[in-house]
Amino acid sequence: MKKFLTILGTAVLSAVLLAGCGGSGDSADSGKGDAAVITVGASPAPHAEILEAVKPILAEKNIDLQIKEFNDYILPNTATECGEIDANYFQHGPYLEDFNNENGTHLVSVAAIHYEPFGLYAGKVAALDELGDGATIAVPNDGTNEARALMLLEAQGLITLKEDAGFTATKLDIVDNPKNINIQEMEAAQIARALADVDMAVINGNYAIEAGLKVSDAVAVEDKDSEAAQTYANVLVVKEGNENNEAVQALAEALQSDEIKKFMEDKYAGAVVPIF
Repeated sequence: MKKFLTILGTAVLSAVLLAGCGGSGDSADSGKGDAAVITVGASPAPHAEILEAVKPILAEKNIDLQIKEFNDYILPNTATECGEIDANYFQHGPYLEDFNNENGTHLVSVAAIHYEPFGLYAGKVAALDELGDGATIAVPNDGTNEARALMLLEAQGLITLKEDAGFTATKLDIVDNPKNINIQEMEAAQIARALADVDMAVINGNYAIEAGLKVSDAVAVEDKDSEAAQTYANVLVVKEGNENNEAVQALAEALQSDEIKKFMEDKYAGAVVPIF
């Protein structure tokens, strides 16, 4: 199985970063004046945007929320493991589990917040029935997200996967490919930028938002009632042992508030779906 961490050589990078743990970042119990400070790592969109909406809610509880943006899926986890940040909010449960297994980290989910539907977006080709023999479709190359992308392609009748492949599927599990689709595995963060160079692409919700792509414009989207919608909920994550920290619990409560639910629904028009 091609793993995101292996492709980038990040197993080595993560080992170096984890070996260097011990830096002094703000902790969720540290004070800034009379206010508690909690530092959270997040992808720029939608996670950091959602956290910005949470700031005033926490301020009312005398908690100063500091947001640190990351543009990859590796550093926010290593920073949380090292204690450089208190928590992160960017990933779904299967990716978290995979990351822990690959890197020996001790990260846990505190709360499930939202779901970002995967979309199949047009590149050189505008519609499914226009895909020719040997067309190229880009998919994320990390294990959890590649399976999800392939399941979306299967739902459109483009490929058939082994019956028991499930959420560990890779392109090696394709048993029927009538159009001889070329599945091009790419780093998830790069796919939107490469959209013009492929016929179509399956893009993670947060990267689609950053690229200005709308779910309503996608050729196909995961069904909101699908197994993926429940499995791939984005979660608030801390290092094991910090789950019951008061500031962390206050953040989880704020993220699951009616105010933030309305913010997600109004701002993202179906690209971010609250699951609480």
